[in-house]
Amino acid sequence: MLIIPLQPNNYMDIGLVLGVYEKQSDNDGIHLTEAAAVFDRSISGKLSEMLSISGPPLKKGKSRIFYGLHQDFASAVVVGLGKSGTGVCGKENWNNCKENIRAAVSVGCRQLQDLEVAHVEVDPCGDGQSAAEGAVLGLFEYDELKTKKKVLVTTQPYGSVDSAAWQKGVSYGDGQNLARQLMEAPANYITPTVFANTIEQKLSPFAHKVAVHKRPQSWIESEQMGAFLSVSKGSEEPPIFLELHYKGSLDSAQPPLVLVGKGITFDSGGISLKPSSGMDAMRADMGGAATVCSAIVTAAALKLPINIIGLAPLCENMPSGKANKPGDVVRAKNGKTIQIDNTDAEGRLILADALCYAHSFKPRAIINAATLTGAIDVALGSAAAGVFTNSDWLWERLHKASIVTGDRVWRMPLFQHYTKQITESALADLNNIGKYSRSGGACTAAAFLREFVTADHWAHLDIAGVMTNKDEVPYLRKGMSGRPTRTLVEFAAGLASEP
Repeated sequence: MLIIPLQPNNYMDIGLVLGVYEKQSDNDGIHLTEAAAVFDRSISGKLSEMLSISGPPLKKGKSRIFYGLHQDFASAVVVGLGKSGTGVCGKENWNNCKENIRAAVSVGCRQLQDLEVAHVEVDPCGDGQSAAEGAVLGLFEYDELKTKKKVLVTTQPYGSVDSAAWQKGVSYGDGQNLARQLMEAPANYITPTVFANTIEQKLSPFAHKVAVHKRPQSWIESEQMGAFLSVSKGSEEPPIFLELHYKGSLDSAQPPLVLVGKGITFDSGGISLKPSSGMDAMRADMGGAATVCSAIVTAAALKLPINIIGLAPLCENMPSGKANKPGDVVRAKNGKTIQIDNTDAEGRLILADALCYAHSFKPRAIINAATLTGAIDVALGSAAAGVFTNSDWLWERLHKASIVTGDRVWRMPLFQHYTKQITESALADLNNIGKYSRSGGACTAAAFLREFVTADHWAHLDIAGVMTNKDEVPYLRKGMSGRPTRTLVEFAAGLASEP
């Protein structure tokens, strides 16, 4: 791949981000990355000298900025990468080296963005993909509706780099940023129709390998998706069942990976109305659909040799004279009846019908993602997405992918203990909440979904706990996180490489 040099307006427009490792012992000298060492030699050791006299050694994630060191760069930020030679940490379930690079590069890029530097060259720090991810993810901020916007920064690698790895990192970062953009946008800007149109537009460059079907309400009715329709009927916004087909494999008969995403573009709770405090965040209750669809856009951009089908039931959950009422009974696509005791447990209703439909494609595996329960946030916080699965094979591959991306997953139980709590209903086959409503809410929600799954390899990702970022992930700014888009892409890439 040819990387085209930046064409800045002037010298003041270019910044540089370089990495430095922590000393292994007090007697060690400054340990620069390969690219930083090349830069240092080009200016006769001035960088090492300035680092030595400007303060204590840089710790992991910290930075120091220098001006006028080189005629081509107005400013250079040196960022701390922690100790060199680190790798996968069994306790943390991620790769320390990759995470340190992402965090450090994001710090440097943001610092230069704050100085209104428009073009930044980035030290690949020995891992071009992670460096690119850190740059792309770290610079993102949703300011589309603000008059005053941050400077748009263009990045490219500095020095010798595996250009394919860098571009892969850019694609991974862009994919997660697409999910962040969709989740962050106000609900009056991202309706079910606008969401579907946006994904269709993002997939248009790959039209030769992608088919997009925006199924209207009449189609949903013909498919007898009564659970989905019961949620959508409370809103004036028409529902859309978005269906994406990415045909990346040379073998058109290859069983597809099916990704299903919860697409509630605004969740008021319905008649079981949520408290007003924090309700604005429910514009991101379509985070499952956003991450799944963004993962497919990324897979298409990377030309992954795998067939993927994406399904996203899209609607709002609103209170009205037509809305579901507590105690109502509806019939899902597979014929099972559901007693709705809480209209705010609506995500599992729309997913039930989508999961039934997913089986019609005879899939290799089904993965659904949903901001489903506050209970998973209580259990895991923002450290990891909860995974409920009937397949050790699927879990091992999801877990492996998450170690690479640093966007972790953690396996949760699918005991019959929880199934009993949702199958003991007074009026129907199932109840949409567990009979012990305060206990194991994430687990009973997963048990409910399992009632609509017959596939041998299925996983439910409850991503409610990772929906937002305050300061937990250092390379993401505060706001909607777009997690776990990169893990889904990495999982698909791993699956594509298997026989």
